[in-house]
Amino acid sequence: MAYVVNGMPAGQLQDVTWQKSRRSNPSGNCVECAVLPGGDVAVRNSRDPEGAALIYTRAEIVAFLGGVRDGDFDNLVA
Repeated sequence: MAYVVNGMPAGQLQDVTWQKSRRSNPSGNCVECAVLPGGDVAVRNSRDPEGAALIYTRAEIVAFLGGVRDGDFDNLVA
């Protein structure tokens, strides 16, 4: 895989498997994630699969998911 940089076009991330939540709706308003070969995680908007991919370390994803599980972001959808 070529050099990976935050904000790069998601279409340039080759040989990754994008995954979205089972809770995603049919209108395509989904966030998709892919584990990169080095263990980092790429995140993209499913409505723009060639758009920018945000790249996070495994530790950042673990911290974020922990916050989601703890309800830290519940105010965003209230």
